[in-house]
Amino acid sequence: MASHQSPAHRSPVKRRVRLASALAMALALAGVAGVQISQAAIIDPSGKSSKFAANTCADTTFRAMTGPQRVGQLFMGSVTPSAPDAKRIALMQQYHVGSVFLAGRSTAGTKATKAVVDPLQAKADTAGGHRVGLLVSTDQEGGHVQVLSGPGFSTIPTALTQGTWTTSKLRGEAAVWAKELKAAGVNLNLAPVADVVPESLGTANAPIGRFDREFGHTAATVAPHSDAFLEGSTQSGVLPTLKHFPGLGYVRGNTDTTAGVVDSVTTSNSASITAFDSGIKAGAPLVMISSATYSKIDPNNRAAFSSTVIQGLLRKDLGFKGVVISDDLGNAVAVKSVSPGDRAVKFLSAGGDVVLTVEPNLIPAMTKAVQSRMTQSSTFRAQVEQSVHRVLNAKQKAGLLSCG
Repeated sequence: MASHQSPAHRSPVKRRVRLASALAMALALAGVAGVQISQAAIIDPSGKSSKFAANTCADTTFRAMTGPQRVGQLFMGSVTPSAPDAKRIALMQQYHVGSVFLAGRSTAGTKATKAVVDPLQAKADTAGGHRVGLLVSTDQEGGHVQVLSGPGFSTIPTALTQGTWTTSKLRGEAAVWAKELKAAGVNLNLAPVADVVPESLGTANAPIGRFDREFGHTAATVAPHSDAFLEGSTQSGVLPTLKHFPGLGYVRGNTDTTAGVVDSVTTSNSASITAFDSGIKAGAPLVMISSATYSKIDPNNRAAFSSTVIQGLLRKDLGFKGVVISDDLGNAVAVKSVSPGDRAVKFLSAGGDVVLTVEPNLIPAMTKAVQSRMTQSSTFRAQVEQSVHRVLNAKQKAGLLSCG
């Protein structure tokens, strides 16, 4: 039944509208003046809270970028710190690749690693006269998976050992390890592993259990330790990455070396998913997507190519708003049957943001396919623009954007 209100009853609503308009105008003027405001809550005429997107450094950077520069932000290519390949580096610079993955073991230490990273950062793109720094990542989990070692780097124990520590101890140690990465010029760690390997599977789980990469055998152990690792990393200014969503703990094959890896156990409500949910609530800025197929979630697509996994489970159900990065889409056997260009397009179409390829020579084919799809589909083009914004927002968090 409609209510009949007198003008006196309606005036508070009018005042709210005027206040909202005034606030919106003030925020807009602040943006013009160069004040960086991410979001401000305002009250719409219905009295409900809504979001008013203001001008951010990421927005300013995005507007100043060329089309190829924007597409380049969606890619991460590898550099071998022990023997940097000048041709591959030049190729990545030619295609405006916005992120670098330090791959292959190096025992040279922090100073030598920084001597490799600094020249890469020095040649990072500029947009509108302002530098757009590179996300520089590596795999520094511990145990068998510690890419960087030598003077200045701790010898990090396996995650299985880390999982026996108190969370406060792990948080403190992770902060130290992240400081070491920071000293080497690394601002992004592709860790922690939030996968739960059941004790009954153990080392028969080729990608994780075989190398003791899990914090434990239950979500109750993994979640708090994974959270502690990411909190310690964040504390020292290195962006952490939860991986490998929705979990590689229940598979037998390794997607890097095996085709057709299927998880026939995990559902969208499995306990193992709670480790990722916990990490997202703890503020994880990035999540890496597995290349396995999850038959009880989306039997028709690998997770990296599944909008059900990325858009549905990760973004909608778990509320993740950060950067979604792929597992390797370059040399991984799991994706060999898909052309390089289709790998990039399928991942981005499914809701991914950064295509990781340990083979940089595939980047020209991948970027060409992405640019081609952008001209054909306005939906895809809008997704790409949203992804670029997510990447730039992450870079802003890492202090890699300059809008002064």
